[in-house]
Amino acid sequence: MKKTIRKIACVLALALAMVSVFGVAFADESKTYNIGIIQLVQHPALDAATEGFEAALTEKLGEENVKFDYQNAQGDSSNCATIVNGFVSNNVDLILANATAALQAAYTGTATIPILGTSITDYATALDIDDFAGTTGYNVSGTSDLAPLDQQAEIIHTMFPDAKKVGLLYCTAEPNSVYQLDVITPYIESYGYEVQRFGFADSNDIASVVTSACDYADVLYVPTDNTAANNTEVISNICVPAKVPVIAGEEGICKGCGVATLSISYYDIGYKAGEMAYDILVNGADITTMAIEYAPNVTKEYNAEMCEELGITPPEGYVAIATEG
Repeated sequence: MKKTIRKIACVLALALAMVSVFGVAFADESKTYNIGIIQLVQHPALDAATEGFEAALTEKLGEENVKFDYQNAQGDSSNCATIVNGFVSNNVDLILANATAALQAAYTGTATIPILGTSITDYATALDIDDFAGTTGYNVSGTSDLAPLDQQAEIIHTMFPDAKKVGLLYCTAEPNSVYQLDVITPYIESYGYEVQRFGFADSNDIASVVTSACDYADVLYVPTDNTAANNTEVISNICVPAKVPVIAGEEGICKGCGVATLSISYYDIGYKAGEMAYDILVNGADITTMAIEYAPNVTKEYNAEMCEELGITPPEGYVAIATEG
């Protein structure tokens, strides 16, 4: 019942908003759009998504016609709620929510302002939507960072066919990490591996959990997990001496502590979210029926430095992750 009421409220409010947008967009091309950006935490993947989003909107609207209020929640969910409340008070035209906790806070904070997510693995999990069919039915749409999990499991098998045990390393407070492990586990097990999860509550217990995982596993898998992404040095400092390789869910984590990944471009999914924002703001697109978009391309990549340190030869066809400098 609560979700039904929210859907009705969303439709009515957004219908009124679209009338307003149409009235302004075609009558006054000099309108300045105010966009609130809430990013859960700073790390390369999320930073790239935000950069892509800002680039797309700036390119389409013109630098003088859009203002971004960028806020970093410093990895704290309670900060997310405070930031969203500020956006609502300021009556921003649209909110970009970068990462799951940011999206959940925005969704809770407003049923009227259009919300676009990016770097979200699974919207159904993030928003607790049953029978998800590609659209939310709410004032929420956006882009996903999910790379095919069956192909990620295949990377583990291709690179480590003789391994026996795979440890899954993740933050228990991140629903989309749990979702990824639920999906990938049967794929990994289908290759004959024994699989065990190793969850940490936050950054404070990563070191002890990674140590336990290394004691158990021949290889570790880390999904697109924001807490892990922000602590790759800690993970690397334990896994490398233990000679336990890490397969990562995205390039940033792989660059910090992994040997290989099935990579998407976070800049591209952020850019796509920016195009969606333009469609909502200027063309009056109905966000309640706007399909979630996915990365168009994936690339098998390897971390050359980490592979060399662990004595691993990357498979043919894998691309080396570009190094800075």
